[in-house]
Amino acid sequence: MLHDRILVELDRESGERRSSGGIVIPATAAMGARRLSWSKVVAVGPHARAVQIGDRVLFDPEDKSEVEVAGELYVVMRERDVHAVAADRVADDSTGLYL
Repeated sequence: MLHDRILVELDRESGERRSSGGIVIPATAAMGARRLSWSKVVAVGPHARAVQIGDRVLFDPEDKSEVEVAGELYVVMRERDVHAVAADRVADDSTGLYL
């Protein structure tokens, strides 16, 4: 990865969702607002400062560039396109989520 680019794997579960009443909502259903997605970071560039391999990041799936590597789909994005990071490496007294 170059510069501040990060590579994340697509979540298989991000397709269909289930409502609290048990109704299955397909991935193609129109939502009133844009829906952000969580994905796991698998590679980072040398200039990425807040993201490390293994973190989960929140990003807008509309602003993504998909790439296929060895038959698997990944998303390449700049670190500044990440809305939030969930990491286990932060202190025990915090939530582990920073925006």
